[in-house]
Amino acid sequence: MTYNFDMKKFDFFNQYKDPVIVIRDYEDVVFKNNVFCRVFKQFDTLKKFAHQMNFEMCPMDSENVDLFSPVFQAIVSKENFFANVSYSSAAGNTVYYEMTSIKRGCYTILFFVDVSSNVMLKNNIQEQQKVLEELAKLQEENDELQKIRQKAQTQAFKIALINKVSNIIRESMNISDILNSVLKELSIMFGCFRSYYASSQKDGFFKITEIYGENEILINENICFDDYVNEKINKREISTGYSMVEYVGATPFKQSVLRIIVPIFHLQKMIGVLVLLSYQKRELNEEIEILDAVSSQLGNAIIRAELYQKNAQNVRDLSKALNELKETQLQLINSEKMASLGQLVAGIAHEINTPVASIKSNNEILSKLSSKIEQDDIKDMFSRINSIDKEAIDRISKIVTSLKKFVRLDEAELQEADINKEMDLTLEIIRHETKNKVEIEKHYGEIPLIKCYPNMLNQVFTNILVNACQAIEEKGKIVITTQFENNILTIKIKDNGKGIPQENLNKIFTVGYTTKGVGVGTGLGLAISQKIIAKHNGEIHVNSEVGVGTEFIITIKC
Repeated sequence: MTYNFDMKKFDFFNQYKDPVIVIRDYEDVVFKNNVFCRVFKQFDTLKKFAHQMNFEMCPMDSENVDLFSPVFQAIVSKENFFANVSYSSAAGNTVYYEMTSIKRGCYTILFFVDVSSNVMLKNNIQEQQKVLEELAKLQEENDELQKIRQKAQTQAFKIALINKVSNIIRESMNISDILNSVLKELSIMFGCFRSYYASSQKDGFFKITEIYGENEILINENICFDDYVNEKINKREISTGYSMVEYVGATPFKQSVLRIIVPIFHLQKMIGVLVLLSYQKRELNEEIEILDAVSSQLGNAIIRAELYQKNAQNVRDLSKALNELKETQLQLINSEKMASLGQLVAGIAHEINTPVASIKSNNEILSKLSSKIEQDDIKDMFSRINSIDKEAIDRISKIVTSLKKFVRLDEAELQEADINKEMDLTLEIIRHETKNKVEIEKHYGEIPLIKCYPNMLNQVFTNILVNACQAIEEKGKIVITTQFENNILTIKIKDNGKGIPQENLNKIFTVGYTTKGVGVGTGLGLAISQKIIAKHNGEIHVNSEVGVGTEFIITIKC
């Protein structure tokens, strides 16, 4: 069982570079830091985990795990607890840790420090020391045993080199880094003037992909060897010998060169060869074992690194595809929204125009008839009523005309527009939001006609202005400023509303994010606005302070 409220107070353990687990009472795991989750990613239950954790010097019998497990010993201990332990993973690997437990009330906090390298180093040092001491004694008794001592030293060197290469291979997932490091170590060992790795191609060819030392050949150059060498490579045998030619068709050397060709296999598949070239004259005995060990590890490392890079590329491709899908979805939502709005407005305009035309006709008739009325007081009353009706009709006609202009979906191409007039058109549309509540202060600059998508920009202005009106709780002011300098159009819309908290400023352009209540905001307005401004080769920024207000700044390169 995991408790969310407990986890939060242990979050600081995520800063630790070692695995940490927190246990309440006897079996409840309440927290695992990030390192623990990564190292013990196969963690299932505490009991199973404890079963895999043994005292270093006292391997556990699985039937007695509750009695002898170091984890449960630490839990039941009333004091802080320390032990050297080993962990056996499901894959059969054993890792050594220094386990420390700290008691805090009903909690037991376990820290695991990886000391595997120390244990292995200690064992290697002890083994090497033992061999050296024994050789020293044998040397005093018989000169013949000197050969044994030399052989032991060679063995120790071989182990050290293999361990070094193993560490290089294990610590990197970059094929180029792995190959370059291995080539460097082998070049030092064999005194090579040039070494390289060539990947296997079709029809017995190899392509050079990594070179160390003298670089007289080209990366990605295709090479092949004679039939004798190819036969040894196919048999997974290391080819050694002195040669005047590096590969078939190469320029001959001025003297014979020690050429070592090491085949690299993964399972039954040949993936490439290592080629080592040296001017040294030497016999190869124990070195062949070293090359065999390096070959085996390198084959596995190359395949592992290739799989890792393919997976990483797949993740990048999927992430890119997801972003493109989100962009497409947003564009479809906006297109559908504007198309629906256009159809709706066209229908409403048609429905309004019919009765308005009738009212307008009646108004004109009444205007003519009122002039024939003889009573002055009745005549004046009809004139005032007729004047008010005429003004209302003109107002309705202007609103309908503005709506038609606002959703002009037929204007899909870039066209020249007066940005100041477009802003006024938007203000006319949202007049119901500003009337008797918001004072509009305009500072329009001299703006030339701008090539743009006017209906899209009107949508941006509407989103920002409506948000500004809704941010003003009682009465307030919106200041609109436009200017054009150095072929850059700048539009600023500033309100004195309640403002946006700093921690939310980086979220407001995210699809789906809204601070409005259910049914009021969709979280699409500003996200769509940002895409529209980007389509116009521009940017939109926001500055805000809680209790002071918010300012949106739009810049478009013309």
